[in-house]
Amino acid sequence: MRIVVVGGGTAGWMTAAAFARLLPETCSVRLIESEAIGVVGVGEATLPHIRAFNVRLGINEAEFMARTRATFKLGIEFRDWGKIGDSYIHPFGTFGRGSGAIDFHHYWTRLLRKGAELPSLDTVSYACALARAGRFAHPDPDGRQLAGTFGYAYQFDALLFAPYLRGIAEEMGARRTEGKVTRVERDGESGDIAAIVLDDDERIEGDLFIDCSGFRALLLGRALEEPFEDWSRWLPTDRAVAMPCRTRTAMTPYTSAIAMPAGWRWRIPLQHRTGNGYVYASSFVSDDQAQAALEAAVEGEAIASPRLLHFKAGRRRRSWVGNCVAIGLASGFLEPLESTSIYLVQQAITTLIELFPERHIAESDRDEFNRIIDLEYDRIRDFLILHYHATTRSDSAFWDYVRTMPIPDSLAEKLALWRERARVVKYREGVFLEASWIAVYLGQGIVPNGWDPRADTASAETLAHSLEILRAAIASDVAGRPDHRAFIERYCAIAQAA
Repeated sequence: MRIVVVGGGTAGWMTAAAFARLLPETCSVRLIESEAIGVVGVGEATLPHIRAFNVRLGINEAEFMARTRATFKLGIEFRDWGKIGDSYIHPFGTFGRGSGAIDFHHYWTRLLRKGAELPSLDTVSYACALARAGRFAHPDPDGRQLAGTFGYAYQFDALLFAPYLRGIAEEMGARRTEGKVTRVERDGESGDIAAIVLDDDERIEGDLFIDCSGFRALLLGRALEEPFEDWSRWLPTDRAVAMPCRTRTAMTPYTSAIAMPAGWRWRIPLQHRTGNGYVYASSFVSDDQAQAALEAAVEGEAIASPRLLHFKAGRRRRSWVGNCVAIGLASGFLEPLESTSIYLVQQAITTLIELFPERHIAESDRDEFNRIIDLEYDRIRDFLILHYHATTRSDSAFWDYVRTMPIPDSLAEKLALWRERARVVKYREGVFLEASWIAVYLGQGIVPNGWDPRADTASAETLAHSLEILRAAIASDVAGRPDHRAFIERYCAIAQAA
């Protein structure tokens, strides 16, 4: 089968590399991109799932990190979200020991509701404690050990990631063509895409066209006119100003999301610089005001001029129409609050490979792909909305709006279950597991009214004592782990990429 990928960047080259590597006997891969068309290139933080993707492509971790100037990421710190002065980490790992008949948070909730003075929730998560200490070590492969109760992702230079993947994809047989798409030809009978025509009049036919053209959505949006579902009433941030700076502060093994008067600011430390940006709602603050706020907040000397991005939260009604599949921004956009952009690319690629047509595209495969991708977007949407809605802040018009806005029924149901009995809705599909929801619920002050009654079997004194033993064990183990910067310099420093 002839696969034609339209657009490069992270989405395009992830797609090309994956198909060239995993289905070399089944398909040919040709990627069309133009050097004259820029890429978004600010998505620098990832989720742990990228590690599995890299392994499937045969990528060596240390080499990849050196080439992309990456650091490790143990989670995301949220500052000033529930109220000004708050700080908590959404960890890539569990709370407690991650095992047992009753989930840890039920015991924690019981003690909170009984008036116990508890340490920070961060201290009873190995990932959080490791992150706060600025240390890193690979997880223990034995999940029964405290040091085996966490995972990790990467923070890397997005402008270096796509070229790195391009080298891998081309080595495995993918072909790149320089050019701009000027026309899309469709079959008069089926409506499928028959070919694309470039600015030099070259006509390229294909069997399956993958739209990785970013926000322009040249194939799915413009040519096939697939409708876009607008979610800005729930996620009103629609712009970002980005500006990297020299790293003058700690190379933290986590990404920071710091709430601002009209949105939030990211801080992503890499080996050679720190990524900064202000994601904001233009109806609550002007572009000039947002840029000034970012420039005042960055922690080092700027190394590039501020860059303005426009976007709208939402997704295409369908991501696979006819013989065209949209991957990445052409499929939809959710702000980078939880670093889900690259995950959504990866999930689309993985699902498409699992459903890949041998000869002819089946309607059932299209329907299943769209079902899975829709669920991924919808459930991430709810998780992002939770961060905004679960606040007591009323210090600006923006926070007043998100605190009081109507929310989707699907999120309202999740909140009701949590508030009543500390229950976290579990699904077969969806990126964020129980610990992720617990981190935001408790981190932003939503303490359940009830808990699993089995958590009442031990006395409060016994529970408090066990909690202190756990906290001390985590602190002791973390203290013996290497400094994050020292680990990077030994394992995957930039010089090793030469």
